[in-house]
Amino acid sequence: MRILAIDYGSARIGLALSDPTGTLARPLPFLPAKGDAKLAKEIAALATKENVVRILLGLPRHMNGELGEAAEKVKAFAAVLGQATTIPLKLVDERLSTVQAGRQLHDMGKNARKQRERIDSEAAAVLLQSFLDSEGTSTLPPFET
Repeated sequence: MRILAIDYGSARIGLALSDPTGTLARPLPFLPAKGDAKLAKEIAALATKENVVRILLGLPRHMNGELGEAAEKVKAFAAVLGQATTIPLKLVDERLSTVQAGRQLHDMGKNARKQRERIDSEAAAVLLQSFLDSEGTSTLPPFET
């Protein structure tokens, strides 16, 4: 049971995919940001190819929990992606996922600033692994959009 996580950004779209057992997350190459419709079709095709059964889309929140302009863009993309695929989609809180991804890259001896092309997919992997660790996949009911 594979799950795809998306870290939607203005320059790059970070992607991560779970292993078939839904236990481990691994980053995938990022996609450059482009028109939402084209991007949604590309992600839907990837999800179909990888036999994804659920999609997580990171929803950026301010530290106080409020939604800002970036969150509104993610919600708009979620609507477009929802039209491009029948795979259940869930918006999940992504606070601090990029910070944690930067720390993980640093701990691996990588300079996060020099790894800008990796950090978005690493953030998607952090988001996905956190979900897998906290929610598990064997007892999940179907997602609601």
